[in-house]
Amino acid sequence: MKIAIIGNSYQEKYKNLLGEFLRYLQRNHEVTIEREFAAYLRGMGIDTDGCGEWSVDTFGGTELAVSIGGDGTLLSKAALLATTGTAVVGINTGHLGYLAACRLPEAQAMIERIEAGDYRREERTMLQLLEIDGKPCDNILALNEIAILRQDTTSMISMPTRVNGTMLTTYKGDGLVISTPTGSTAYNMSVGGPIINPSTSCLVLSPISPHSLTMRPIVVDDDSVIDVTINTRAKWIQVSVDGMAMTLPSGSTVKIALASCRLAVIQKHDHNFAGTLREKLLWGADQR
Repeated sequence: MKIAIIGNSYQEKYKNLLGEFLRYLQRNHEVTIEREFAAYLRGMGIDTDGCGEWSVDTFGGTELAVSIGGDGTLLSKAALLATTGTAVVGINTGHLGYLAACRLPEAQAMIERIEAGDYRREERTMLQLLEIDGKPCDNILALNEIAILRQDTTSMISMPTRVNGTMLTTYKGDGLVISTPTGSTAYNMSVGGPIINPSTSCLVLSPISPHSLTMRPIVVDDDSVIDVTINTRAKWIQVSVDGMAMTLPSGSTVKIALASCRLAVIQKHDHNFAGTLREKLLWGADQR
């Protein structure tokens, strides 16, 4: 199996485990490592000889991606993986790790599960930034959310919002989070949005610090097309796509909809969302 490895540069305490896992993969598979991560591993003294290297421009032909880090590591390559149809398994060395299948000490056992077919393939929906001021955007995708945020001002922003061409409301506040079900436990949850099972067919609009207490999060069908015009006293506003920010002039209109591609996330066969909530959010845990 051809395996591509993704990683972040916060792995010093996992040096020995990473070296062991890499040697295991090399014995059984054709391994390529993201170019920047390979350089980082060599800098830590981990031998990458025998492994190929890849970049966004050379990625292809991979049967499985292995993401070593937190959810942010996986998110950074989600668009690439989704558009190439490459399934990914997350090995968590970060914090919560909602998208991960296991932690690094169990990584070899997880790969063995995949080899034996003992896993679940979850197809996660994604958002796409379709247009900015009527001009098509090229492959700007988000697994978690697209967030509209104020920039260079403490003044609230005003956001007339339409769903499928029909006026919904004008949100006024610090911003607006448009989230997938996968992203419901990310920025959406932190601003008071609902937690949603990742298999649900919907999108969520959650205002950030709304000026009116009656402005509440709303769930809409995932075939909805959402248009938001962003007005503020400042010259610029910010649009964040899974944490990657772009600056747009005040008055810009963005069009957002479900992407045509999905990200295939590999999980243990017995994985379930309720278990994830109990583990990651400590639901039901007695903290006394």
